[in-house]
Amino acid sequence: MKKIAFLAGTSGLIGMQLLHQLIQDPSYDTVISVGRRKLALKHNKLVQLEGNFKEIKNWDIESKLREDDLGGIFFPLIEAIKSKSVEMHAFCSLGTTIGQAGSKDKFYEIDHDYVLNFAWWTKEMGVSRFLYVSAMGADPQSSVFYNKVKGEVEEDLKVIPFEYLGLFEPSLLLGNRKDFRFGEEVAKIITKPLVWLKIAKKYRPIFDRQVAKAMIYHANQVKSIKVEVISSKQMQNFEA
Repeated sequence: MKKIAFLAGTSGLIGMQLLHQLIQDPSYDTVISVGRRKLALKHNKLVQLEGNFKEIKNWDIESKLREDDLGGIFFPLIEAIKSKSVEMHAFCSLGTTIGQAGSKDKFYEIDHDYVLNFAWWTKEMGVSRFLYVSAMGADPQSSVFYNKVKGEVEEDLKVIPFEYLGLFEPSLLLGNRKDFRFGEEVAKIITKPLVWLKIAKKYRPIFDRQVAKAMIYHANQVKSIKVEVISSKQMQNFEA
């Protein structure tokens, strides 16, 4: 067995791109998607775990995998995880908006607590590298609530002793969202010329697939640092 990828936020814009790219990547044998519900998608590399992120730190991975294990096909996977004999990476693109969440408290629970719960759970299983989708402007001291929460998540993730923590800070995301976000759509119209003209790399919108490519790339590079912030400008270098 080569590598295992754990993925949270799979149904979202970047999460879906990560899923497709990880499945196509020959260096990963298995992609374990963790979510509140299972996706209507099947692939021989994809394993889906369903449950509440509030309780994920108490999940027993062997029990969760055996729930849908017909004929013991997950036995090698279970043994590899239990013995920590395989390299494991975790990719997290969990996130919502205050409008979708319904309140600031619920937004904080999803964007902060659920991310940290997922991170600690994967660390306990032996995940060595954690790649997180944050946001441009993330700052725990920010007066903007969204940026403040993202900044707090970044700081709290640094406490978890991963061998490598990659913090990805994209600008406005381009892609096909399932949900309509009026503010984002207006911003896209205003800033789309920056993409066409290939200027202002730091601020111009970035495609979901570019962020996913950057995350997988950095997950598999030899690193001499434990924590790295990857800016939207850096991610723009990946082919759209």
